[in-house]
Amino acid sequence: MNKSSFGSHFTVTTWGESHGKALGAVIDGCPAGLSLSEEDIQKFLDRRKPGQSRYTTARKEGDLVEILSGVFEGKTTGTPISLMVRNTDQRSRDYGNIAYSYRPGHADYTFDAKYGFRDYRGGGRSSGRETIGRVASGAVASKLLASLGISFCTYTKSIGPVSIENFSPEEINNNAFYMPDADAAAKAGTYLEKCMKNLDSAGGVIECRITGVPAGLGNPVFEKLDAMLSQAVMSIGAVKAVEIGDGIQVAHMNGSEDNDGFTIKDNMINKTSNHAGGIMGGISDGSEIILRAYIKPTPSISQPQQTVTSQGRQISLEIHGRHDPVIVPRAVVVVESMCALAITDALFANMTSRLDKIQKFYSK
Repeated sequence: MNKSSFGSHFTVTTWGESHGKALGAVIDGCPAGLSLSEEDIQKFLDRRKPGQSRYTTARKEGDLVEILSGVFEGKTTGTPISLMVRNTDQRSRDYGNIAYSYRPGHADYTFDAKYGFRDYRGGGRSSGRETIGRVASGAVASKLLASLGISFCTYTKSIGPVSIENFSPEEINNNAFYMPDADAAAKAGTYLEKCMKNLDSAGGVIECRITGVPAGLGNPVFEKLDAMLSQAVMSIGAVKAVEIGDGIQVAHMNGSEDNDGFTIKDNMINKTSNHAGGIMGGISDGSEIILRAYIKPTPSISQPQQTVTSQGRQISLEIHGRHDPVIVPRAVVVVESMCALAITDALFANMTSRLDKIQKFYSK
């Protein structure tokens, strides 16, 4: 299997299966001298690990990271960084009834169609547990970006029909849904209780705001920054759509509404609005980048669903085991991590875009 790597300059390759011995990632291209510890990475993994609330899977995994290479005396060495998280609570027997049947909403059929083989224990490489490697790598990218003054604020904007109406950043980590609105979080909990009672699941929207990104990242044609961010986020299994700035609303706007004007503030060029979401013509404009990811409902539900076996027999399938009634809260840090990886790769690619900057870097 190829295509398990992301990035051209800051390259991340994830490895492992949901019910294998371990999962992880290898980061190639991280510069030497970045202070990095397992604790830095663990903070990110703790945001996606299971068992955080009654609305996440009861699989009891500590998801403890080990740095195997690329760090010496607390600093990166410039060589590949290898990260590993061991699986400790696999229950492959929960998947015995789907060994020869295709789960609706999952990658079972398409994986089998491509390779003629699949790991039915939780989906193997198609499992959401693969995102452990992404999050661990995203933690490294985020720390690197923080040293350049680039920061992220990522949160749940909606779950099912419940959307935030207020924005309090300090509230994001105070509820099980990572919502910046306590009232909306309470309503989301009530809605999910109904879903769980009906053996059903829910989807939602995650918003990521990135501040401090300098103007000039991205390219005007194929590798536009918004295209790179969208590719990164759309590679997450549960994501079905991505918006930048006003997103699909621009189809209902006039140019006089959608265009962002320019002004001079503190002797710097600034925009009068940010409908573009921080990216114009595929290149960052220096304002806040705003991205939204639309997450589908968890496909593993206990309601009877129509499907077929690999031999072509029609059956009714009920999926049991330990599954999240909503993926959104645990996916918040995954979206943030993929955005961090995309921004880091774009930063590194941009270092050779201007001769004057290369000359300045190498001048004695």
